[in-house]
Amino acid sequence: MNLSARHTMQVAILPLLLSTAACSLLEPVQPWEKGVLSKPEMTFDGDHLESKFNEHIYFSKEGASGGSGVGGGGCGCN
Repeated sequence: MNLSARHTMQVAILPLLLSTAACSLLEPVQPWEKGVLSKPEMTFDGDHLESKFNEHIYFSKEGASGGSGVGGGGCGCN
């Protein structure tokens, strides 16, 4: 590896290391702040019932389940 490529790699890695170090300075969520984060509008899915329906369809067609917290078999009878 020549000197120029090595310098370029060091310059590219430096911001990554600095951002990783900055993440360690974040404070954890306090217990009294967790109520705000548990509100329905803070979820990734817009509608909880629709997301469960879509998961049921996917796992019924796929023939297997798991990976997203859904238990049962792939027959659609869960």
